[in-house]
Amino acid sequence: EDGAKVATVGISAFAVEALTDLVFMQLPEVGKQTEAGESFAEVESVKAVSDIYAPVTGEVIAVNESLPDSLETLGEDPYGAGWIAKIRIADEAGLAALMDKAAYDKQCAEEG
Repeated sequence: EDGAKVATVGISAFAVEALTDLVFMQLPEVGKQTEAGESFAEVESVKAVSDIYAPVTGEVIAVNESLPDSLETLGEDPYGAGWIAKIRIADEAGLAALMDKAAYDKQCAEEG
């Protein structure tokens, strides 16, 4: 809307695998303002509670309401139906700092 870009945000398959046995998800509120690099949601596994960090600065315009009741979707389809929130991007300048999938996969392989 109004030419604004929207980011669909979730967690990667690598992160889902590292977390294992997810038991709870705290979604952000629609309307919440996000800052790139700041926590905006949480996921809890049997091992730990992990923050989910916003990759972009903007406003949460939608959340995946079905996710807390079907956490298996994060593992089954993290890049599709397992999305967490949609954020209207306020500052496109920060987009250049984000990794693409190939760079992320390479980093995960090196750390992994």
